[in-house]
Amino acid sequence: MTSREIFKAKIEHRDAPRPGLTFSGERINDAVSCSTGIARGFTQKRWVEGNIEYYDDMWGNLWERMVGGCQGGEVCKPAISDWSELDKWTPPQIDVEKCISEGRKAWDAYPDRFRMVGCPGWMFSSARYLRKLEIYMMDMALYPEELKRLHEKMSVVFETSIFIAGELKADAIFFCEDMGTQNGLLFSPEMWDEYFSKMYHRLFGMAHEKGLKVIMHSCGQNSAILERLLKAGVNCFQFDQPTVYDPVFLSGLLKKYNAGLWSPIDIQKIMPTGDYDIIEKGVDFMFKHYADCVIFKNYGDLPGIGVKPEWDMWAYEKICEKAGIRETASV
Repeated sequence: MTSREIFKAKIEHRDAPRPGLTFSGERINDAVSCSTGIARGFTQKRWVEGNIEYYDDMWGNLWERMVGGCQGGEVCKPAISDWSELDKWTPPQIDVEKCISEGRKAWDAYPDRFRMVGCPGWMFSSARYLRKLEIYMMDMALYPEELKRLHEKMSVVFETSIFIAGELKADAIFFCEDMGTQNGLLFSPEMWDEYFSKMYHRLFGMAHEKGLKVIMHSCGQNSAILERLLKAGVNCFQFDQPTVYDPVFLSGLLKKYNAGLWSPIDIQKIMPTGDYDIIEKGVDFMFKHYADCVIFKNYGDLPGIGVKPEWDMWAYEKICEKAGIRETASV
């Protein structure tokens, strides 16, 4: 089977000779991706003041981060600081032609890999930055109509991403939508129903009509809405903290809906320990509970989670050993 076929098979709970793998560097990587985060007329600005770096994004937000710290940081000035600004705010215009051109270059470079188109945010993820998280959470209780109008205005960006993915004949769209804390959702399941369900069903339906899988990243413990997400059309979850979930519950849902799990060895409880035995047991845990649907990956910001490159390699080598993979170089 090709890398592309292996990745698809794992999402669909079909037999494959090994788990899927997407590791950086000179390691096995079954996927290739491109981004739709190219906006017409936008050039990012970055500057440093003292030990703080500032930068803007295509949505109109201003960010700050500690120099040498995590890659992202926090929004310090949102694009919509007051609801009176909503009508004049316009979402970024995605450069369709350039995104398609860049995507075709990526596909040509790795023709046998699973093709993913990355979306520039998603509904909750992007809207909470446009308002700042603490304000957005109050908006969910106090300004439902304004929030729904904002989501509707934003949706054109994601519709465009799905269109581009279809034109590129991609295998999947991928987006990030962090909705949970360590213990549960940031909001109630009923609020998810009110603010996101209809939009998710519509957008995922558009993707499925174009033959695209839907792959969703979400940090935190989202058990309360996992089945809702699967019913809406998620085909694969990308979780970086799989151990926050009860493995019997999660594996049962994935099997019920023929959905995949794309995940590193847990980046919170396991990888940062730097303990070889604990990391080895983390690999065993993933094989035990998710062998029929797992695509393993590494985390892209090791300094941000306090993990040394050699610890990352321990996980990779153990995964390859358990899977019976002798050739561990890139494909």
